[in-house]
Amino acid sequence: MDVREFDFDLPPDLIAQEPPRDRGGSRLLHLNRTTGSIVHTCVAALPDLLRAGDLVVANDTRVFPARLLGRRVPSGGAVECLLVQRASDPGPTPEAVGGAVVWEALMHPGQKLKPGARVAFEGSHTIHGEVLERRFFGRRLIRLWTDDASTVDEAIDAIGHMPLPPYIKRGDEAADRDRYQTVFARARGSIAAPTAGLHFTPALVEALRTRGVEVAAITLHVGYGTFQPVRVERVEDHRIEPESYEISAATAAAIARARADGRRVIAVGTTTTRTLEHAVRAQDGAIAAGRGTTDLFIYPGFEFRVIGGLMTNFHLPKSSLLMLVSAFAGRAAVRAAYDAAIAERYRFYSYGDAMLIL
Repeated sequence: MDVREFDFDLPPDLIAQEPPRDRGGSRLLHLNRTTGSIVHTCVAALPDLLRAGDLVVANDTRVFPARLLGRRVPSGGAVECLLVQRASDPGPTPEAVGGAVVWEALMHPGQKLKPGARVAFEGSHTIHGEVLERRFFGRRLIRLWTDDASTVDEAIDAIGHMPLPPYIKRGDEAADRDRYQTVFARARGSIAAPTAGLHFTPALVEALRTRGVEVAAITLHVGYGTFQPVRVERVEDHRIEPESYEISAATAAAIARARADGRRVIAVGTTTTRTLEHAVRAQDGAIAAGRGTTDLFIYPGFEFRVIGGLMTNFHLPKSSLLMLVSAFAGRAAVRAAYDAAIAERYRFYSYGDAMLIL
């Protein structure tokens, strides 16, 4: 299957640069995966679109401020670092007071940051760094430490920037610390938001429960695997980097009850979808509580065993996320839905509008 089959043209002014004024105020495109029919509505109407007995499962990961802005030492040149994945313990670092950690990171300017290069990220705390190793596609292995009593994680939370996607052409603002988190956010660990969850409010969750819809959560820490570019020509050749997940005993039991009763499981987002569909395969048809990692890549031809509905944002052309949505609803139907969304001037991507596929 050719990756170009998942390409489309999007007017740049439809890429949302700001969240909607009110959380929960987004538009919602409802796609019927059986008939292909499209209805334009709003997220607030979600309780009326679902039915009593449905189980809605969201991702409760919390985004941390994984983008560090600093300078090279001693030259003072600007440095940007996006923390991607925690690496192995580095052993003792003489300068470290709060303990050192090693991260795999995307760093800029890549060509100048060779092994041995020193950097500093300064604010209410100072994080020191040393590049240990060059890796592929601009990635580096970097050791980080502080020279005060704070841990590196505490310093990152204090001086780091929210990792807004590169298609948002502005710096992060104080408001993004709240708006780039879902109301489900609990477990710190993601470098990007599970964006379908951004549309929910406590009032909407309560309205779903009043409707008789059950709400549960899993945790998948969004890493590079979710948004890594598809650099191959054939869809089947793409690989996704592993990401960590956890399913609680309560959520596993809720899913088991819903499946036994023949009730629909509605996934909020592609990360939830990948977690559930991986978990059911890992346990030979059941979903068990516990932790794991998943590198599951879902594209057309995939057999869904758990989810019966999907709420998701509109995704980038030729992305693995668009391929997942196309696997669930059909490539032609999804393309028609995207064309309709563009014609109706929906807002796209992380801070944009949503679609519900039932």
